[in-house]
Amino acid sequence: MESSFNLIDEPWIPVADYERVSLRDIFSRSEYQSLGGNPVQKIAVFKLLLAIAQAAATPADEKEWREQGAQGMAEKCLAYLDKWHDRFFLYGEKPFLQMPAIAAARALSFGAFLPEVSTGNTTILTQSQVETNLSDADRALIVLLQMGFALSGKKTDNGVVLSAGYVGKRNDKGKPSTGKPGPSVAHMGLLHNFVMAKSILDSICLNLLSAQAIDSTGIFTAGVGTAPWENMPQGEACATASQLKQSYMGRLIPLCRFCLLADEGMPYSEGIAHAGYKEGMQDLSVAIDSSGKEPRAQWVDPNKRPWRELISLLSFIDQSGGSGFQSWQIRFGLDRARDAQKVFSIWSGGLRVSSNAGEQYVSGTDDVVESNIWLESEALGQSWFEQLKQEMDGLDDLAKALYGRVLAYFKGLTVDGKNTAAQATNMFWQLCERDFQELVNSCDTTDETKKTRQQLRRKFAGYQHQSYDHFCPNETARQIDAWAHNRPNHYKYISQEAS
Repeated sequence: MESSFNLIDEPWIPVADYERVSLRDIFSRSEYQSLGGNPVQKIAVFKLLLAIAQAAATPADEKEWREQGAQGMAEKCLAYLDKWHDRFFLYGEKPFLQMPAIAAARALSFGAFLPEVSTGNTTILTQSQVETNLSDADRALIVLLQMGFALSGKKTDNGVVLSAGYVGKRNDKGKPSTGKPGPSVAHMGLLHNFVMAKSILDSICLNLLSAQAIDSTGIFTAGVGTAPWENMPQGEACATASQLKQSYMGRLIPLCRFCLLADEGMPYSEGIAHAGYKEGMQDLSVAIDSSGKEPRAQWVDPNKRPWRELISLLSFIDQSGGSGFQSWQIRFGLDRARDAQKVFSIWSGGLRVSSNAGEQYVSGTDDVVESNIWLESEALGQSWFEQLKQEMDGLDDLAKALYGRVLAYFKGLTVDGKNTAAQATNMFWQLCERDFQELVNSCDTTDETKKTRQQLRRKFAGYQHQSYDHFCPNETARQIDAWAHNRPNHYKYISQEAS
């Protein structure tokens, strides 16, 4: 296919409040505030932008990072894109992030790479599930998503092996195995976190790691590494592939799938097999708890929105110590943001998936999730964190009490109420979400914010009653008796002085 679509010049990146833009636009225009698309697309595109910035402008240390700034970084990135312009064509002899040698693999229609599209014998329920013709811009996003967010299963043609003697794509019986999940998804769908500013350029700069910071993680023995488009691997286990498995660049763009865009579909096979968090390798945007016998990852949970994980993500602020989930990207970015930005945000998102017999899919309650919580640099500190933790503990107590009271209501009616109690609790958290940003803003120590917190407590308590009343009818005599007997009492929560 002709190499006419170049990602540096052509619009393909979704940006909020704008039409699609090119890579050159991203690094030359400061008015873009945030990426568009779904949460998975945002993560994949942002990691690509970080990879370009790391390839073009990795500072040696924090001093060089401050001296360079966002503008200096952008200028280096634009010069870098000009230098490597021929490696960003979507088609041609060296197609972007693709492997011409994989052309012998079985080709799949493009809809097979979109979890929301029904293909094969999958039932179509809505018009949005129908497969449509895709533009080059959409195809570029599909290729990028496969690099880290590919789902496991039989779609990969693992009968095609590019590295002689490589057995990683075969099962115990010597037959082609099912494809493994991408390292950015893993088993159930990893939750990714970044510190963001009010412009895409500033956000890239905040998350651009120095060589010193990358070394300090102790994760990447090959350091920053080389961008894969500069030197694509020849196979699954070649020297280049081995370097990518040990470098930070290899986690930003993992190349876990080898693919090639064709007219009507895409030949597709498993690519580089990256180690997971249990083997000591991880995306720095993922939060890992290493305090137990085995590391634990923070997974996407559609029933527990990411904003409820804020305390866990910021637990390192607590000077009393205590280990928990830690995200390197948040730790590095937060210190910078407090010095360089008046306000900044913690963005979290990802995709929840199910699996059966090695096949991953999106089903039932699986969904993409995201949240973006803004923080003020002046207010952020130990006292702010302790107050926010106290308020979140109070909300958790309200949710637990609600669950128990709904359960007791239905028990009084001799009905199993577990599912309804869970639905009531979920409704309570959904109602609280609309006021969470105001709660975050009111956790400093002024008299005015103390008054705001007290008002919010009354509102949150009202949400508890609203959820209880919605799921616990009080029409018949038996219902009225059970309703009155079990309705939550939140007097202690409301009257507790917000310090």
